[in-house]
Amino acid sequence: MKQEEILLLENQLCFSVYACSREIIRLYRPYLDELGITYPQYLVLLVLWEHETCSVNELGEILFLDSGTLTPMLKRMETAGLLIRKRSIEDERKVLITLTQMGLDLKEKAFCIPASLFEGTGTTEKEFLQLLKQNKALLQKIQKINQGRE
Repeated sequence: MKQEEILLLENQLCFSVYACSREIIRLYRPYLDELGITYPQYLVLLVLWEHETCSVNELGEILFLDSGTLTPMLKRMETAGLLIRKRSIEDERKVLITLTQMGLDLKEKAFCIPASLFEGTGTTEKEFLQLLKQNKALLQKIQKINQGRE
Protein backbone atom coordinates (compact mmCIF):
# COMPACT_ATOMS: atom_id res chain seq x y z
CA MET A 1 0.00 0.00 0.00
CA LYS A 2 1.33 3.42 -0.90
CA GLN A 3 2.04 5.85 1.92
CA GLU A 4 -0.61 8.33 0.74
CA GLU A 5 -3.21 5.51 0.90
CA ILE A 6 -2.38 4.39 4.44
CA LEU A 7 -4.56 7.01 6.13
CA LEU A 8 -7.59 6.67 3.86
CA LEU A 9 -10.67 5.70 5.85
CA GLU A 10 -11.49 2.92 3.39
CA ASN A 11 -8.13 1.29 4.18
CA GLN A 12 -8.64 1.16 7.95
CA LEU A 13 -9.41 -2.31 9.28
CA CYS A 14 -10.76 -0.79 12.49
CA PHE A 15 -13.34 1.24 10.57
CA SER A 16 -14.36 -1.71 8.41
CA VAL A 17 -14.90 -3.89 11.51
CA TYR A 18 -16.72 -1.06 13.31
CA ALA A 19 -19.04 -0.32 10.37
CA CYS A 20 -19.72 -4.01 9.77
CA SER A 21 -20.54 -4.49 13.45
CA ARG A 22 -23.01 -1.60 13.39
CA GLU A 23 -24.70 -2.95 10.26
CA ILE A 24 -24.95 -6.46 11.70
CA ILE A 25 -26.53 -5.06 14.86
CA ARG A 26 -29.04 -3.20 12.66
CA LEU A 27 -29.97 -6.55 11.11
CA TYR A 28 -30.74 -7.89 14.60
CA ARG A 29 -32.92 -4.94 15.60
CA PRO A 30 -36.30 -6.10 14.17
CA TYR A 31 -35.94 -9.54 15.76
CA LEU A 32 -34.86 -8.14 19.11
CA ASP A 33 -37.61 -5.51 19.05
CA GLU A 34 -40.10 -8.38 18.86
CA LEU A 35 -38.54 -9.81 22.02
CA GLY A 36 -38.46 -6.40 23.71
CA ILE A 37 -34.70 -6.39 24.23
CA THR A 38 -31.67 -4.51 22.95
CA TYR A 39 -28.60 -6.04 21.30
CA PRO A 40 -26.42 -5.76 24.46
CA GLN A 41 -29.24 -7.39 26.45
CA TYR A 42 -29.36 -10.18 23.87
CA LEU A 43 -25.64 -10.78 24.44
CA VAL A 44 -26.23 -11.02 28.20
CA LEU A 45 -29.03 -13.51 27.59
CA LEU A 46 -26.79 -15.59 25.29
CA VAL A 47 -24.19 -15.88 28.06
CA LEU A 48 -26.77 -16.74 30.71
CA TRP A 49 -28.51 -19.30 28.49
CA GLU A 50 -25.13 -20.98 28.19
CA HIS A 51 -23.80 -20.59 31.75
CA GLU A 52 -27.03 -20.30 33.82
CA THR A 53 -25.39 -18.18 36.53
CA CYS A 54 -22.57 -15.66 36.24
CA SER A 55 -21.11 -12.99 38.43
CA VAL A 56 -21.17 -9.45 37.09
CA ASN A 57 -17.37 -9.62 36.72
CA GLU A 58 -17.50 -12.89 34.76
CA LEU A 59 -20.21 -11.49 32.51
CA GLY A 60 -18.11 -8.37 31.92
CA GLU A 61 -15.05 -10.44 30.99
CA ILE A 62 -16.99 -12.60 28.55
CA LEU A 63 -18.72 -9.62 26.89
CA PHE A 64 -15.79 -7.18 27.09
CA LEU A 65 -17.91 -4.74 29.11
CA ASP A 66 -17.03 -2.91 32.32
CA SER A 67 -19.31 -2.94 35.35
CA GLY A 68 -20.20 0.73 34.76
CA THR A 69 -21.83 -0.28 31.49
CA LEU A 70 -23.13 -3.63 32.64
CA THR A 71 -24.73 -2.69 35.98
CA PRO A 72 -27.36 -0.22 34.64
CA MET A 73 -28.26 -2.66 31.86
CA LEU A 74 -28.63 -5.53 34.34
CA LYS A 75 -30.82 -3.34 36.56
CA ARG A 76 -33.11 -2.60 33.58
CA MET A 77 -33.24 -6.30 32.71
CA GLU A 78 -34.10 -7.13 36.31
CA THR A 79 -36.87 -4.50 36.32
CA ALA A 80 -38.18 -6.05 33.08
CA GLY A 81 -38.34 -9.42 34.86
CA LEU A 82 -35.65 -11.15 32.79
CA LEU A 83 -33.07 -11.83 35.48
CA ILE A 84 -32.29 -11.68 39.18
CA ARG A 85 -29.24 -10.06 40.73
CA LYS A 86 -28.22 -11.19 44.19
CA ARG A 87 -25.15 -11.15 46.34
CA SER A 88 -23.17 -14.35 46.68
CA ILE A 89 -23.50 -16.08 50.05
CA GLU A 90 -19.80 -17.09 49.98
CA ASP A 91 -18.51 -13.64 48.97
CA GLU A 92 -20.81 -10.65 49.42
CA ARG A 93 -18.64 -8.57 47.08
CA LYS A 94 -19.83 -10.78 44.21
CA VAL A 95 -23.18 -10.13 42.53
CA LEU A 96 -24.58 -13.23 40.84
CA ILE A 97 -26.89 -13.02 37.84
CA THR A 98 -29.47 -15.72 37.05
CA LEU A 99 -32.35 -15.78 34.62
CA THR A 100 -35.98 -15.76 35.63
CA GLN A 101 -38.45 -18.04 33.90
CA MET A 102 -39.29 -15.10 31.63
CA GLY A 103 -35.62 -14.80 30.65
CA LEU A 104 -35.40 -18.55 30.06
CA ASP A 105 -38.57 -18.48 27.94
CA LEU A 106 -37.03 -15.93 25.56
CA LYS A 107 -34.52 -18.58 24.48
CA GLU A 108 -37.22 -20.47 22.57
CA LYS A 109 -38.23 -17.29 20.76
CA ALA A 110 -34.60 -16.44 19.95
CA PHE A 111 -33.70 -19.70 18.19
CA CYS A 112 -34.85 -18.30 14.83
CA ILE A 113 -32.62 -15.22 15.00
CA PRO A 114 -29.21 -16.62 13.92
CA ALA A 115 -30.69 -18.66 11.06
CA SER A 116 -32.81 -15.74 9.83
CA LEU A 117 -29.82 -13.41 9.83
CA PHE A 118 -27.57 -15.98 8.21
CA GLU A 119 -30.07 -16.55 5.39
CA GLY A 120 -30.61 -12.81 4.95
CA THR A 121 -26.94 -12.07 4.30
CA GLY A 122 -26.60 -14.52 1.43
CA THR A 123 -23.41 -15.83 3.02
CA THR A 124 -22.71 -19.54 2.65
CA GLU A 125 -22.09 -21.61 5.75
CA LYS A 126 -18.47 -22.11 4.63
CA GLU A 127 -17.95 -18.34 4.20
CA PHE A 128 -19.59 -17.65 7.55
CA LEU A 129 -17.43 -20.18 9.40
CA GLN A 130 -14.30 -18.84 7.69
CA LEU A 131 -15.13 -15.25 8.66
CA LEU A 132 -15.90 -16.30 12.23
CA LYS A 133 -12.60 -18.20 12.48
CA GLN A 134 -10.61 -15.24 11.07
CA ASN A 135 -12.36 -12.77 13.37
CA LYS A 136 -11.71 -14.92 16.45
CA ALA A 137 -8.03 -15.29 15.47
CA LEU A 138 -7.69 -11.53 15.03
CA LEU A 139 -9.38 -10.93 18.39
CA GLN A 140 -6.95 -13.28 20.11
CA LYS A 141 -3.95 -11.52 18.54
CA ILE A 142 -5.25 -8.12 19.59
CA GLN A 143 -5.95 -9.35 23.12
CA LYS A 144 -2.35 -10.58 23.44
CA ILE A 145 -1.07 -7.17 22.33
CA ASN A 146 -3.32 -5.38 24.81
CA GLN A 147 -2.39 -7.75 27.64
CA GLY A 148 1.27 -7.00 26.96
CA ARG A 149 0.53 -3.29 27.46
CA GLU A 150 -1.10 -3.74 30.86
